Amino acid sequence: MPPQPMTRRAFLTAAGGLVVATTVAGPAAATERAKNTDLSPVVLSSDLYASPDPQRLAFAIYKGSRPSSSGSAKLALAAPGTVKGTVYPTTLQKAGLPKGRGVYVAEAILPIAGAWNALALIGGKRVPFAIQVNAQPKAPGIGTPAPRAASPTKADTLGVKPICTRKPACPLHAVSLSDVIGTGRPVAALFATPALCQSQYCGPVLDELLKIKAPYEDRVTFVHVDIYRSSTGADLSPTVEAWGIETEPWLYTIDGTGTIVGRLDGAFGGNEMTAQLDALVGS
Repeated sequence: MPPQPMTRRAFLTAAGGLVVATTVAGPAAATERAKNTDLSPVVLSSDLYASPDPQRLAFAIYKGSRPSSSGSAKLALAAPGTVKGTVYPTTLQKAGLPKGRGVYVAEAILPIAGAWNALALIGGKRVPFAIQVNAQPKAPGIGTPAPRAASPTKADTLGVKPICTRKPACPLHAVSLSDVIGTGRPVAALFATPALCQSQYCGPVLDELLKIKAPYEDRVTFVHVDIYRSSTGADLSPTVEAWGIETEPWLYTIDGTGTIVGRLDGAFGGNEMTAQLDALVGS
């Protein structure tokens, strides 16, 4: 279903004409949500940017302090300085994610930078929030060359310890990104820290990737990069610094020439990852 216009009056009625603070994940947000039982959206897309092309916008729903992403939802968006919005359908992605912690995904067009008014239309309710759209992407974007920085391996940890915070450690640390990007074979690079992830999506996302990767392993090189130099979470790993990634998790798909052809961030289930991998190998 294509996006539908939402009238100025309907948007004002639901949002009160106000731009509210962008909802974020993490301990502070969880504490705030625990004070009430109202529905609240958690924006998971951390790198939205001004573009005439559709881009993935992901969010989750909480009821008070408890995750409550279930059922159908729509997303209404109005550009900065306006209150006439466009309503987008969403898909609830939940394969491989914990119960109630699925992710609503819309393919939204965000041509203007700034704070956008947003409404989650769910369960007969209209929940106002806001999203920040940057002028340019902060993390590497689709169509750009993937950074050729090395990533930690068992043979060369680059001073990162542990190189994988999953227990047990995953097997995706055998090769360095610097040795496989741009060598003719596609690469799927997952940036995630299972033990230290603020949103607690990293572990489930990595586990799901390990579960679905088998049909692609003869054509794609899979690499996992943990986020921090140590289990204290004080400093980023050199690979993450080189990529300019400020949040987690991220999944990048990179073609054989070393060009980024897909990216997912915030949280994503098995179906979205499978679609990215299918596109990567051309199936």
